Amino acid sequence: MTFQSVRLTQAGEVATLTIISKKGSMGPAFWQEVPQALASLHGSGTRALIVRGEELFSAGLDVKASAPTITPALGNPDAFRAVVAGMHAAIEGLAALPIPVIAAVHGWCIGGGLELISACDIRIASADARFSLPEVRLGIAADLGGLQRLPHLIGRGRAAHLALTGQPIDAPTAERWGLITELLPDPAALFTRADELAAYLATLPHAPWKAPNAPCRTTCRTRRASPGPSPGTPST
Repeated sequence: MTFQSVRLTQAGEVATLTIISKKGSMGPAFWQEVPQALASLHGSGTRALIVRGEELFSAGLDVKASAPTITPALGNPDAFRAVVAGMHAAIEGLAALPIPVIAAVHGWCIGGGLELISACDIRIASADARFSLPEVRLGIAADLGGLQRLPHLIGRGRAAHLALTGQPIDAPTAERWGLITELLPDPAALFTRADELAAYLATLPHAPWKAPNAPCRTTCRTRRASPGPSPGTPST
């Protein structure tokens, strides 16, 4: 199956989902294709998944490409929820996979990219990685589940720091905060380590915490973005 914004490859029992759009941007095609790619894993014998970028991990939402869809919905909570539902489907689909998911991050991981990796089970990075939630600078909120997941990963205070300042953190800080668990010297070492780790995980029985009703998964589901007034509507 061929996609415009992602590439899905298979090596034995390990699959790799690579974001191949320019600068890893997340436009309309990305949100449509990720659920399709994930659906193709069912029944394939895949026992671990790596998510990575190509030139960098992800520059986040492709604002220009998404504007024709998002702009008309701003100020209309029902319309905005309908637009964001497709984006949620991609990230929630990743979180719901019954196999271990490793995010291998190099370069920038911005906005939706950070929210995406927060839905993965393991996050590792190279020394050049940078992480940020810049939405506050645009007068909007990160509304793809990151604000619900990040406090469980790095603590409420650090999640608030990212969301309220919009300032980036570097890879050593991300490791110190617990956002990533391994720091590799460069992208080549990162991808080698991701392959090794995924191959090892594929040899293990599926962990019980990956079950649909496991506490860590239920918590993230039930505490994700509220269906109330759209958090993505510009502030006044």
